[in-house]
Amino acid sequence: MIIKFIKVFFALCITIGIGIFIWLIYLYSQIRFEINPIVNYKPKLTTQFYDKNNKLIANVFDDEHRYYTKFEELPPRAIEALVAIEDTQFFEHNGINTEAILRAIVKDLQAMRFVEGASTLTQQLVKTMILSHEKKIVRKVKEILLSIRLESQLSKEEILERYFNQVYFGHGYYGIKTASSGYFHKTLNQLTLKEIAMLVGLPRAPSFYTPTKNLKHALTRANQVIKRLRVLGWINQSEYTIALNEIPIIYNDTLSLNKAPYVIDSALKIMKQDIEDIRYGGYKVGLTIDLDAQDIARQSLQLGYDRIINRDKDQNNTYTLNGAIVVLENNTGKILAIVGGIDYTQSSFNRATQSIRQPGSSIKPFLYQTALDLGYSTISDSVDISRTYTYGEEEDEKKWQPRNYEKNFKGLIKLKEALIHSRNLATINLVTDIGIDVVHKRLKYYGFGKIPVDLSITLGSFGVSALNLSEYYTIFSNKGIKTKPYLVAKITDISGQTINFEPELEYITTAGQAYLMTTILRDVVRRGTGRKARVRHIEVAGKTGTTNNNVDAWFCGYSPTLQTIVWYGNDDNKPMRSGETGGRAAGPAFKNFYTQWLKIHPETQRKFKQPPEVFTSRINGKLEYFTNISNIPSQNNHKSIRKKGKATPLPF
Repeated sequence: MIIKFIKVFFALCITIGIGIFIWLIYLYSQIRFEINPIVNYKPKLTTQFYDKNNKLIANVFDDEHRYYTKFEELPPRAIEALVAIEDTQFFEHNGINTEAILRAIVKDLQAMRFVEGASTLTQQLVKTMILSHEKKIVRKVKEILLSIRLESQLSKEEILERYFNQVYFGHGYYGIKTASSGYFHKTLNQLTLKEIAMLVGLPRAPSFYTPTKNLKHALTRANQVIKRLRVLGWINQSEYTIALNEIPIIYNDTLSLNKAPYVIDSALKIMKQDIEDIRYGGYKVGLTIDLDAQDIARQSLQLGYDRIINRDKDQNNTYTLNGAIVVLENNTGKILAIVGGIDYTQSSFNRATQSIRQPGSSIKPFLYQTALDLGYSTISDSVDISRTYTYGEEEDEKKWQPRNYEKNFKGLIKLKEALIHSRNLATINLVTDIGIDVVHKRLKYYGFGKIPVDLSITLGSFGVSALNLSEYYTIFSNKGIKTKPYLVAKITDISGQTINFEPELEYITTAGQAYLMTTILRDVVRRGTGRKARVRHIEVAGKTGTTNNNVDAWFCGYSPTLQTIVWYGNDDNKPMRSGETGGRAAGPAFKNFYTQWLKIHPETQRKFKQPPEVFTSRINGKLEYFTNISNIPSQNNHKSIRKKGKATPLPF
């Protein structure tokens, strides 16, 4: 009877064993390809944006903030510490530690529940990337099978590389390189033994051991790692003592570290059209931005804003007041600073790129440049008298009687004086004399779009963004060559391939003719409507712009090397306080930018260079500037060639 029972028992065991074996084979066949995400490891990586001086501007990521590090970049101490505390037999086993598993099974049976996991680093990686964390027998079996298969597909070094890049280290940091930079502001090769111990101790319970929240527990866990290293004999007594007593400095940073949110928003908008994975592809993006210029621009915009607010004692017209500023290099178009509002946290709407506002009198230099290029001189007579214009059908005829801001007129006035003092009537009469159709075509050639074919163009009664106006003003600041502003200088992908971007230049007029305009705009600042924009120890040129009822206030100006466009207005298009002109509202922000810039860049070029084709003559005791206009392009043809990196002059 007993023999029969034994036979039945063994037969049953064999049957069960065969059944389990068949089940394992079936299960393995069903799940063996699930390790592909680990084998073909392509994690989401953080894209980093840098300024022109290689200073980090921001991190941009999708769900997981991660910097990638190759195995060769991992400190040997980090590998030793991880193996010591998590899986001492890592380099000996084939994915699972049989002895540890048997020991864990005994303890689990004794407790009648899961109390010990005995997971190797390989199993932890499988569990992290593929399986859930629930404690079920089937999941554990899958984990074992997949770990064994993974070890047959990858080397130990490859598994460690994936582990160190994949696991979560708390505080939103994925991967050891990210955690090292975030917690300690260090590269991996700069870490101390204590800092390494803190990092490798985190994956066990990252929320609990996060040093930004629980430094005491993080240090305790790190000391456990250090003691384990000493027990194994992997560090000496001196290293052990120093590491135990060290308390690292911990930084509690935001993940994005975004120092210029308006800039980053603009850059992402530009790149996402061509690079779908820009937020998680691990790119290194070099921007044209100079963080020093960005900070000064932001402070300058705030200064002008505060002064407008303080002047409006009743606070009736400034509850939606905002502003924008764009700074770029004259000769390259590189955007050094772009601030799209007073407070990004209150409004992410970028008023430098997205807001379309009327330029007001800041359009006038383009009208006067047209006159200069047609043969007028800076001292040509212009008529500053009032006229009444009629328009509309006879039964609904209307009249338009424009006036100067000062509500007077001068009669005959020199062309340059009309622009220096922003005389509306003289400008309207000049445009009438040239011909509206000619001026309209010329404005289109400069780049302006959606402009009316009537005299309202003389007062800037059409829309333009601050960024676009910046482009058009480079015609003056860059000696007759329009320069397209650009923000992205280079993009490097994770393989190290780099795409570089170059300036786009377009010939508009000669350097001499553009310099004539610069001499006028220089006097706008010295003694005209832009006096509040004067900067000590450097020549600047510019033009104010104020629209009807003080809805918009502009100052558009430049030094020999930099150009700055400033705008203020209410977001709801309501008028600002009476008296908030472009000179008064925007001029001080312009002045502050250059004043502060010179403090950190005293080497900045201070004076405009006069082109050789410009000659001077004293007339009535005053120095006047002239050119030989025989080389000015014809007004009839408005075609041109755009070519990266080089200006190609052609007739227009």
